[in-house]
Amino acid sequence: MSSPRADFVSGVRVSLPILLGIAPFGMVAGVAAVGAGVPTVEALAMSVVIFAGASQLAAAELIGRNAPAVVVVVTVLVINVRMVMYSASIAPYFRDQPGRWKALVAYLLTDQAYAVSLLEFESDGETARRWYYLGVAASLWVTWQVATVAGIALGASVPDGWRLEFAVPLVFLAVLVPAVTDRATGAAALVGGSVAVTANGLPFNLGLIVAAVVGIGAGLLVEEVA
Repeated sequence: MSSPRADFVSGVRVSLPILLGIAPFGMVAGVAAVGAGVPTVEALAMSVVIFAGASQLAAAELIGRNAPAVVVVVTVLVINVRMVMYSASIAPYFRDQPGRWKALVAYLLTDQAYAVSLLEFESDGETARRWYYLGVAASLWVTWQVATVAGIALGASVPDGWRLEFAVPLVFLAVLVPAVTDRATGAAALVGGSVAVTANGLPFNLGLIVAAVVGIGAGLLVEEVA
């Protein structure tokens, strides 16, 4: 029998393998912020307010390059545009929830929480959705904040031999692979990834933005043709 407590615990349990990648990812974000010259308080605020690994890394890199503030803000917003699509996709499952719950769900939304929760909601209609989602998302949030604080505290003292940056692509691959379920998503992943590698040298992380737009376009084109 499904219950809020059981589904919350189930969400936490499902998140555990993901946390193994989130922890070093968060440390990388903290170290990157300190390395870019972001003061400790602002680095902590960035982690809590933005709460988006890819955006935090991009912002730290741009700040380190002395990019204009408008470029930093626009880059963060563009990278996080995907959250709008995630929201539109998962919103029907929370349609009947009170406004305060919707606000909490929106704040805790991440690639990982979205992907894991959506798979569960689509396969099991009896799941206490908000509690399962909270089990996944809150676990990710707490781990991210602790790891970011650790990264900020360690700063540049983290040995290069640790190679914490390996966790960044692994975390996103763990989310991407289960989500590739048809030709359209496969085309989006393949084209977007190829363009991201090819356009990696563009200034201000524009390669990532270009890759996202081209990847989405490829997926939509394949979907229309199919």
